[in-house]
Parts: sequence; C-alpha cells; structure tokens
Amino acid sequence: MDQLNLIWQGLPSLLSGTLVTITLTIYFLALGFILGILLALGRVYGSNFLKLLIIRPFERFFRAVPALVLLFLFYFGSSFFHVEISAFMAAILAMGLRSAAYQSQIFRGAIQSIGKGQMKAARSIGMNTFQSIRYIILPQALRLSIPSWANEYAVVLKDSSLAYAVGVTELLRQGRYIVARTFGNALLIYTVCALIYFILVFVGNQTLKILEEKYKIPGYEIKTKKDQSVLERI
Repeated sequence: MDQLNLIWQGLPSLLSGTLVTITLTIYFLALGFILGILLALGRVYGSNFLKLLIIRPFERFFRAVPALVLLFLFYFGSSFFHVEISAFMAAILAMGLRSAAYQSQIFRGAIQSIGKGQMKAARSIGMNTFQSIRYIILPQALRLSIPSWANEYAVVLKDSSLAYAVGVTELLRQGRYIVARTFGNALLIYTVCALIYFILVFVGNQTLKILEEKYKIPGYEIKTKKDQSVLERI
C-alpha cells in the first residue's frame, strides 16, 4: 500500500517529466527530419564538392561522437564562443543534429530505391529537377522510409533521457528527484519510468505501423527491406 501511495503521489511529477520528454523528442525528430532530407538530397543530387566537404564530414562526425559527449560539447562549449544557451536548447541542437545524421541515411536509401526512370519521366513532361523531386521522388521516398523512421523514433525517444546529464528536467530526472525525496525506492520509481518509456515507444511505433500500412507502395516492400539491411550495416 505504501508503494502504491508513493507512485500516486509521484505521478504528477513523472507526468510532468514525461511531457518534457515528449517535447524533446518532437524537437529532436523535427530538426533531424528537416536537415536529414536536405542532407539526403545533397548526397543523391548534390555536387561532389558538397558531398565531400560538407555532407559526409557532418554525417560522420555526428554519427561517430557519443550522444552524451555531443550534449556536453553544445552545453559547456557554447561559453567558449561567448554564447549562452539553455540546457534545453543545447539538448535540442546536439540530439537534433545527431538525429539528422541518421535520418539522412534513411531518406537517402529511400530516395535511391526509387527507379531513375521516374526522374527521367518527370523531366520529359516538362518538370524541372526541383519539381520532379518535390512531386515525384519525395512523396514516394517518405512513404518508403516510415519503417526505418519508426526505429529512429524509438532511439531518439530513449536517448532523450541523456538530457538529464545537462540539467533538463525530463522523466528520468523527475524520477531521480522522487527517489531523493523518499530516501530510496529507486527500483520502484525507475521501473515506473521504464514502463512510461515502453508505452511511449509502443504507441509511437504502432501509430507509424498504421501509417506504413496505409501509405505503403505495392511492389516496393522487398526492395525496401533490402535497403534497410544495408543501412543497418553502415
């Protein structure tokens, strides 16, 4: 009974932290989505100069450096340039750019899975390159990327807990506060936190699975699975 009372009393704080976690995840994914598409388009259609000197170094840096190190670099390193940013903003920049590096690979694989003949067909009916990408290539690529993007959602959501290290009061930090106030009960509180993370990942993945079924392109399923296995090895 005491444990149930403890959970009940701590639930408002945990839900408040959950809201921050969801907000962080949305910002991470949104920034990663916008930049990821631009990076993917640059990899597929950009010049060699753009690929070699900008896009590839960016992707390799943010995929190679651990997420926690990136958080520290943005949070503590900003003072070196005499720029003060909040812990929340530092987390958004660090994790959003990191997500962009991974999402670019997802979108690149999806774009390259679209037959080159579709671009030629779009150009042959009078579309320029931008219009062909916008109206023909991207709509198909985005639908094909949903399964891999669902995995990125789960990873980013779980990695949002690292924002705890720079002082963001998200779910894990709220749980730590409860443990500190109640002089123990760490196993119980962190188990509740784990269940909340599980629910968020499960609901998000199920929602994306429904979208995948609704917008899937017949005939591309086998090729997409092959592209996913290639991406996992990169």
